[in-house]
Amino acid sequence: MGKTGEDPVYTPNIDRFTAESMECTNAVSTYPLCSPHRAALFTGKYPFSCGMWTNCKIGLDEVVMLHPQEVTITDVLHDAGYVNGYIGKWHLDGSEKNFQSAPVSGAEGWDAYTPPGERRHHIDYWLSYGAMDNHLSPHYWHDTAEKIEPGKWSVEYETDKAIEFMENQKGDRPFSLFLSWNPPHPPYDKAPDRYLRPYSGNDLPYRANVPKEWRGEPEYEKKRREYFAAISGLDENFGRLIKYLKESGLERNTLVVLSADHGDCMGSHGLYGKNVWYEESIRIPLYFRGPQIIPGKTDVLFSSPDHMPTLLELLGISAPDTVEGKKLAEFVTGRGGGKEPEHLFLCMMPGMPELVNPYRRQGLNPKSFGWRGIRTKEATYILDRDCIPGSRPRRLIYNNRKDPYQMSPKELTPDNPEALLYDEILKEYLKKLNDPFLME
Repeated sequence: MGKTGEDPVYTPNIDRFTAESMECTNAVSTYPLCSPHRAALFTGKYPFSCGMWTNCKIGLDEVVMLHPQEVTITDVLHDAGYVNGYIGKWHLDGSEKNFQSAPVSGAEGWDAYTPPGERRHHIDYWLSYGAMDNHLSPHYWHDTAEKIEPGKWSVEYETDKAIEFMENQKGDRPFSLFLSWNPPHPPYDKAPDRYLRPYSGNDLPYRANVPKEWRGEPEYEKKRREYFAAISGLDENFGRLIKYLKESGLERNTLVVLSADHGDCMGSHGLYGKNVWYEESIRIPLYFRGPQIIPGKTDVLFSSPDHMPTLLELLGISAPDTVEGKKLAEFVTGRGGGKEPEHLFLCMMPGMPELVNPYRRQGLNPKSFGWRGIRTKEATYILDRDCIPGSRPRRLIYNNRKDPYQMSPKELTPDNPEALLYDEILKEYLKKLNDPFLME
């Protein structure tokens, strides 16, 4: 976002919105990957607790999906009388290729059509898909297996339909709407050219942790500008939504939340993408604007499972007993005063078939590997098994206040007092979540 000054990106509408909102500066994706964070957001549970140990995909020996038995925020809102809408990327249902070689819906790869019924978790208006990244030529499904192909940039089309959905809510029932844009998810070159123009021909500054050999490299420069362009396109369409809320009179009694499922390194540490413990990957924007919100900032630690119970608390609705996250509405509204979380749990499990299958062949549980971590306001502690069977774990700690770009981690030995302290915290999380991660 432009207002943060972290990257040279143009986002005037989002900047205005954030000035009217409560900003959560320590919001973190517990598992910085699409499906796991989304599952945690919807259920208020840690990803592993609801079976979402990796993305919903094909090629594994089990089908990863959000099960109908899980209690989601839309189930709770339905029982409270809400009309629920969902538009855009879902990526919480089992990929159809797991079940049929030629699905009637035409879904390919990790994609899926979720038919009306229990797997939609009481979402009344559904215009969605599982996982599809052709942003300039998207497709959707509504209530039949027939593809809808609007021939319009996905962000613009989904915003059109979001405004249409809100226009149709004329009754006495309150509504919720989840608008799940996919860009700036790669491929990065799938945004209209008009958003790229402000970034063409300019020397754009770099984050301090972008390696020197990346700077000025043509392919990287191209992708970085395309990434920023997509974000500017999101900003324009976000502005359309806010304008509609204001002109329709809905603004005065509507809670608006702007967030994301994870970040993208985009060159930092010599990496693209997510699924790693760096701040560029795990930190997410999280802004709340509504009638009961006092604009400002809170540095309360906020993790993926905290979204559902906090949103319900803001709406005056009780969270179900299944929830594992924390209710943080007092910090979001600016009241504060309560006991803050002291740390957050972070995790990643090897999920791609080429990583999982070597474990299986050796009789090992792939869910026991990957990396786990603890994040506080000051530090990030990581225990990394490198996703290689038989590897010795590394213990890394980053001082995020003194080293915000995480360029100078300290490697700890298992008997280091600091490592022992964090290991005990990690063990408590692993025990609570029945996480089989191997610490030694």
